[in-house]
Amino acid sequence: MPGDMITRLFRLVVAAGVAAALSGCASMGVKPWDRDLLARRSMAPVTHPNLTGFEQHIYFSKEGSSGGSGSAGGGCGCN
Repeated sequence: MPGDMITRLFRLVVAAGVAAALSGCASMGVKPWDRDLLARRSMAPVTHPNLTGFEQHIYFSKEGSSGGSGSAGGGCGCN
């Protein structure tokens, strides 16, 4: 009997996990009345592309020798 109870409990936990995984993204999406708010420049992931590019170049130059973000080069900034 204890083995049967453990099997039932395991099946219940697996079923609950599958149900949670399948319903996790059911309500995702942008409503039509929210699109004006999300189209603002302040909501963009990168608000200043030139400054962001410059900062990424500095990061790649410093971290290139240790494999920072996929850029090759030394740590001297000469790439």
